[in-house]
Amino acid sequence: MEAAGADTWAIIGLSLKVAFWSVAASVPPALACAWVLARWRFPGKFLLDAAVHLPLVLPPVVVGFGLLVLLGRNGPLGALLAPLGVSFAFKWTGAALAAAVMGFPLLVRAVRLSLESVDTRLEAAARTLGASRWRAFATVTLPLILPGLATGMLLSFARSLGEFGATITFVSNIPGETQTLPLAIYGYTQVPGGEADALRLSAVSVAIALVALAASEWLARRGRGRAPRP
Repeated sequence: MEAAGADTWAIIGLSLKVAFWSVAASVPPALACAWVLARWRFPGKFLLDAAVHLPLVLPPVVVGFGLLVLLGRNGPLGALLAPLGVSFAFKWTGAALAAAVMGFPLLVRAVRLSLESVDTRLEAAARTLGASRWRAFATVTLPLILPGLATGMLLSFARSLGEFGATITFVSNIPGETQTLPLAIYGYTQVPGGEADALRLSAVSVAIALVALAASEWLARRGRGRAPRP
């Protein structure tokens, strides 16, 4: 019983670690991508928009296979990174990368919607008062989009915790290394007598997801309440 409990905590800890780093790595490129989609006008913009949202409509296994082809040991990017000692395939960092790719559209969309709701006249006023573009973003835009950013991060975090198809295809199901909650649940359902462990981990997954969704909804409501009135 103690061993089972230790395994459960190890799986939960690895899942939280993977989800945390997947979101942390996604925030900078998501902010940049959301800014481009919300503020820029250029030919072929719909192609960038489609590429960002592609993981939402593709089977996760396809995404995982694509990552394996690109970042596997014999893949074009994997071969370039190998001499630098950087490897993703069959490691927890690869699980974080797969989760980041799958959760990226949710984060970008939340930030983009927040950016589109910001009155650009406030940014222009800051610029006329001498603020640089970056200072105007940090002091005016970022505080206004913070609830949306936090909401997107929570949704991406919850999506990362539930990621299965891309993860198992890219990094396999290795206990202690890549076995997150969904993969562990799947593994327990494949062995006789594993139903109790699968049920326990399923309950943990539901509890974490509900907390993340509740926090996301609270932040969204707070953001709407603080939005400037015309």
